Amino acid sequence: RFDKMLSSDQVGTLIMALGAGIGRDEFDIEKLRYHKIIIMTDADVDGAHIRTLLLTFFYRQMPEIIEKGYLYIAQPPLYKVTRGRSERYVKDDNELEAYLIGEGTDGESLILPDGTTIAGEDLRDRVRQASNFQANLRRLALRASGELIEHAALSGAMATGAGDAEAEKTAERLNRLAEEGEDTWKGRFVEGALVLQRTVRSVDETISLPPALLASQDAQRLAERAAGLAEIYDQPAILRQDKGGEVPVYGPSTLLKAVLDSGRKGLKVQRYKGLGEMNADQLWETTLDANARTLLQVRVDHMEEADDMFTKLMGDVVEPRREFIEENALDAEVDV
Repeated sequence: RFDKMLSSDQVGTLIMALGAGIGRDEFDIEKLRYHKIIIMTDADVDGAHIRTLLLTFFYRQMPEIIEKGYLYIAQPPLYKVTRGRSERYVKDDNELEAYLIGEGTDGESLILPDGTTIAGEDLRDRVRQASNFQANLRRLALRASGELIEHAALSGAMATGAGDAEAEKTAERLNRLAEEGEDTWKGRFVEGALVLQRTVRSVDETISLPPALLASQDAQRLAERAAGLAEIYDQPAILRQDKGGEVPVYGPSTLLKAVLDSGRKGLKVQRYKGLGEMNADQLWETTLDANARTLLQVRVDHMEEADDMFTKLMGDVVEPRREFIEENALDAEVDV
């Protein structure tokens, strides 16, 4: 509500500082004091919430500022990584993972069952593929066993038209991971569901992937990714590390984990929950210095879609927001 918004001291201070007024009748873009307005919040979930509220304010009350290209979002780092005397700032989780992949593949090689050696940029490409696979898998793993989903996908059991042969191949892959005496998995399809069963010490165990999950868009995307990776992971590979160690690789998840673990060795990672955790010089060199900072310009290229989304998520009507959350909750990446 407009009157409730104006009752906020912070909003009042912001309006005064900009100097262009507020509301359809009083706002005058020609009176705006600044042509570069920067939203700077913490890099965590709380900061994202505050940023969203501010973006909603500008979009609803001062859209001309966005249309003119005057609104920017600062990009403070979420991490500082230190190795010895060397340190660098990392913007977010994706950039941190990319850095760890670079560090973790340095001097390492992947030995395939046929003796083929993959190293250098080719290995980094394989690990990036594994990361994309893992991101897709993570959403599905909220609904069923992630290990089963991964090996079912690599066995072709999640592809359209899969049958008992692919189900049994999934069981064979799971048996490679099981302890001796527990490697008794058997697989089949039952009424459209992929069902894996075994008996260990007279105890029956059953895990399954229901038809609805197998038919989902996420499952089909994962099956497509897996089709391009199945040959690499058809049999266990070996990740040979730079100091002589060897790690068995059974699929994209184990490859990614091994490389990230290797990249973290000897590395100190500091996570900034808020801008206040930085020293003044750190805040200056990462976020405030005009010669070094990174800014993201706010643009709205599709006004109708943007207006619909702002109304749905930030409006007073609860039902559309509830429906959106129910439809998309499993895709949310929550920072806890």
